[in-house]
Amino acid sequence: MAAALDSILNPDLRSTPDPACLPQSLLYATSARLGGTGLDTTSLHGATAAEECGVLAKVLCYGNNQKRIPSLKVRSLAAHPVRLLSFLESQKYYGAKKRYVAWQAARELESGRFDCFHGWSEDCLRALFVARQRGIPTVLDIPTWHRNKGRDKSFETKSEREARTRKGWRAKIGQLPSSRQRTMLEYDLADVILVASERAAETFLDAGIDPRRLAYVARGVDVEHYQPATAPDHFRLLFVGALIKRKGVHLLLEAWKKLALRNAELVLVGQVHDEVKDALRDCKTDSVTLAGFSSNVRQHFMQASAFVFPSECEGSAKVCYEAAACALPQITTREAGDVVVHKSNGLLIPPNDANALAEAIQYFYDHPEQLPAMGQAGRDRVKQQFTWQHYYRRVGHAYAHATGRAAGALG
Repeated sequence: MAAALDSILNPDLRSTPDPACLPQSLLYATSARLGGTGLDTTSLHGATAAEECGVLAKVLCYGNNQKRIPSLKVRSLAAHPVRLLSFLESQKYYGAKKRYVAWQAARELESGRFDCFHGWSEDCLRALFVARQRGIPTVLDIPTWHRNKGRDKSFETKSEREARTRKGWRAKIGQLPSSRQRTMLEYDLADVILVASERAAETFLDAGIDPRRLAYVARGVDVEHYQPATAPDHFRLLFVGALIKRKGVHLLLEAWKKLALRNAELVLVGQVHDEVKDALRDCKTDSVTLAGFSSNVRQHFMQASAFVFPSECEGSAKVCYEAAACALPQITTREAGDVVVHKSNGLLIPPNDANALAEAIQYFYDHPEQLPAMGQAGRDRVKQQFTWQHYYRRVGHAYAHATGRAAGALG
């Protein structure tokens, strides 16, 4: 696996793709908006990558909150008829939105105006079928890991099997969320699959995906927007993200309570979910600050001593790249992305290990003199490998690779 990973993770970032190898008229489709927070931001940068490469012809999305891409190239589905189903629980409603954008993308591809398609996992099965029928190269964006997360799983889950055997309109509604079978079919149909981290790539290799079909496109960060700031006068540890168990928030609170550090503060920025409310109550102390959701996380990065993100599963956690750009040393997991190098610009710990997390926090607390150099190493690493320009170049190489694969020129 090591050789396969090395071939995936090390594209030449000094060179731009040969224009002769790139598509000329690419369709980009997403069930998110262009611009905003979370996946809306990631979707915007995906479309911007195509625009920067000079290949973007049209974007399908659910709202346009940006000005980087000309409005004539953007078709917003904000007034889509699926909004009539907004009364459904979120998973089913989002499933309906994903199927609708896949249908619209398929119709666009049937027009014959496009020579490449870039879509998102769970958003584009129908479009991938049409592209395969017409010989159109395809690129599939994966926001996280392979659906099976590196494990052997059945082609159909128990809940999916039960939903399939139901009858009537309730059965139809129950089948709206993207099933494992649909996701696996997307993997099979795409010419090139974009993976956002080394750990994400491993889950695809574990599932038997040909490494020649994978392209590494780690997310980026704007190093002009995210800048270092003066460290606070006490130890302030920052977490940014949804307050959920998958991101290790309950373990972070357990470790913080166990340590009981003096003159120290833990700041949690993000929406509180029900699953961590008990952990918050158990760790009720003046040293924990709940800042809530913030649309301006930069100010929190610039007021912290260090960043912590003990997630068990991510694609490429954007907040880790932002924290690095702000010269914050980090405690995180390999599962969160590739920006942190152990003992260089932070500490990597195993996921789901409260003791290892506590030891790492204690080390940062006991060695404040080491934190500035660690933080600067993180910012240097981002500037060398993980700006948005690096991301755009990686995506451009993926387009060239998809075009070559579809033409039979590559393995």
